[in-house]
Amino acid sequence: MIDPVIASRLQFAVTTIVHIIFPVMSMGLAPFLIYFTWKEIRTNEQIYEQLRSFWTKIFAISFVVGTVTGIVLEFEFGTNFAAFSKTAGELFGGPLAIEGMMAFMLEATFLGIFIFGRERVSDRLYMLSSVLVGLGTWLSAVWILIANSWMQTPRGFEVAMESGQPIVSLVDPIAAYANPRFPWMYVHMQNAAVLSVALFMAGVAAYFVWQNRDTEFWRKTMKIAIAVLLVSAPFQAIHGDAYGRHVAETQPQKFAAMEAQYETDSSVGLKLLAFPTSVESLTDPRAENLFVVELPFLASILASGGDPEATITGLNDVPTEAPPVAIVFWAFRAMVGLGMWFILLAFWGGFRWYQGTLFEDDLLAKALVGSSVLGILTVELGWIVTEVGRQPWVIQDVLKTHAGVSPGLTGAEALVTLAGFVGVYAALLVLYTYVIARIIRNEAPTKPPTPERERDAPDSVGVVPSDD
Repeated sequence: MIDPVIASRLQFAVTTIVHIIFPVMSMGLAPFLIYFTWKEIRTNEQIYEQLRSFWTKIFAISFVVGTVTGIVLEFEFGTNFAAFSKTAGELFGGPLAIEGMMAFMLEATFLGIFIFGRERVSDRLYMLSSVLVGLGTWLSAVWILIANSWMQTPRGFEVAMESGQPIVSLVDPIAAYANPRFPWMYVHMQNAAVLSVALFMAGVAAYFVWQNRDTEFWRKTMKIAIAVLLVSAPFQAIHGDAYGRHVAETQPQKFAAMEAQYETDSSVGLKLLAFPTSVESLTDPRAENLFVVELPFLASILASGGDPEATITGLNDVPTEAPPVAIVFWAFRAMVGLGMWFILLAFWGGFRWYQGTLFEDDLLAKALVGSSVLGILTVELGWIVTEVGRQPWVIQDVLKTHAGVSPGLTGAEALVTLAGFVGVYAALLVLYTYVIARIIRNEAPTKPPTPERERDAPDSVGVVPSDD
């Protein structure tokens, strides 16, 4: 029978990998919806009403499914990781509770106004509802990432032993919640969400352009998405470079796994491209069994912030067992490679836009269509690097993962729930994909928008009276 530790980790990985898709869509769409709403109210142009209405449907579906799958994740802390919950409950429970009471309720309350209230409330109140929905979405990420970042760089706590079990006691909430990792994770995650949605929007729009079924709606969508890509794609690489230095300082074993650096050495080059020379190379990447294209000194420069002779601690000198190097190493390379592709795609689209041939380049359209979901894949890879690279710790240097699993959980129980979760979440993902595809296929505007639209909503804050 499967080890309950392995089954629990696989179950949590499956649910997280599926769940993260929906927050990425809702967090990434939020700024676009605020912009569409603002432009609709300011210009009274129907194209922005169409954009706001269409993408709100996808936002709402993503929000609902993300809520359901997120609640399940929180229950798994009790069912599969009860020992972790007992150890870190005092610190971990607070941010999760605040996320539910403050951020989720804010988002859920004003989402009703935003979806159903366009013709019932004033422009000011409607604009406010779009901002508060977006704020609630992004505040949810604040509290979730506070909890996760604390697990990466724990601060502001003391550990006491209770019946042989370590118990974390919160002594400095500011130090704990404003831990060194949080700002890096938050900025990187939110920009990744916006970048992912921009890629998705550009890919969907490019499909209709490529198929000669384009309208002003899809042309406007494509232009806005490429404009966002031109900002978010380069920023993600710049921020990721600085983020990598922070990881090297705070989690040297993770950085060493990202670079497959086993020996402590100075003047280390960055493996820009790496190709396995055997099956063993794929599962155990090392300098001697990889064909690499390496940039001299760059890994040392990245780790130190500029010193080409800086020393990088190797995995052989890490006091505990190393993370699963192959997973971290290849996931990191795939993530960085896709990030470079997004920059190229953004500038390619920007150049065609500048030339006035944005909608005539079939190869660009095909590239955008093929890249439409790669942003979400890159987010998944980033989280794999983040979480697997921390192993064997569930709380860095405080609690190991195997010690955080529920002590009474059997292999049979864990295997049954793992199989059930895989089946249910796979079906949920297929259903979500079907619904989104149906919305895109059947509910996108097909008629040219009129220059202006007429509304009877008052300019002041309030509710439009009904006819009866």
